[in-house]
Amino acid sequence: MDFFRYHWFDLALALSIVLGAALFITQPTGMTLLLWLSLGSLFLHQVEEWRLPGYFPGMANAVMFKSDIPDRYPLNANSGMLINVVLGWGGYLLAALFWKQAMWLAIAAILVSVGNVFAHTIIFNIKGKTLYNPGLLTSWLLFVPVVYFFFRLVISEQLASPLDWIVGIVLGIALNYFGVYKMIIWLADRNTPYVFPKRFLIPKGR
Repeated sequence: MDFFRYHWFDLALALSIVLGAALFITQPTGMTLLLWLSLGSLFLHQVEEWRLPGYFPGMANAVMFKSDIPDRYPLNANSGMLINVVLGWGGYLLAALFWKQAMWLAIAAILVSVGNVFAHTIIFNIKGKTLYNPGLLTSWLLFVPVVYFFFRLVISEQLASPLDWIVGIVLGIALNYFGVYKMIIWLADRNTPYVFPKRFLIPKGR
């Protein structure tokens, strides 16, 4: 389990390749294609955050939470895995599989992508006084196009009911706040054994 805690994002890279091959073979279209691409975008976004350049955890702790021990608090390797794999992979996968039965779930998942774009573009850059942070490139190169075409398709094809919009927006906001931000705080432990190696920290703080 410890190996997975520190390498789940490497699996995300492998899964993105497998997903790309599967989409090439099956050639889905429309919303189905878009939501599978959304999952693939999440995989690659996580690779940028956690592997290359990979110092998102340390940046989040130091910049967002002003932590005096950014290698473990409040975000640690265990909470990072749970948030990204259970909520991230799980939510995006369910959206891709069941959007026809639950468009509200797809809307909620897409709003998590919107939250990432906002956080990486504005919050982290302002707080960190930077022009780049891990996750920014994939936010704009992958999330933004997917978000744009998602809402364009939903609106033009009238795929969502008023209830879908209400539930999806409320759930999307809840996932961004409670599923990401508050989850980091709830799972925080200054004495956690799940410490980040130095490569996960901001380069100047290593």
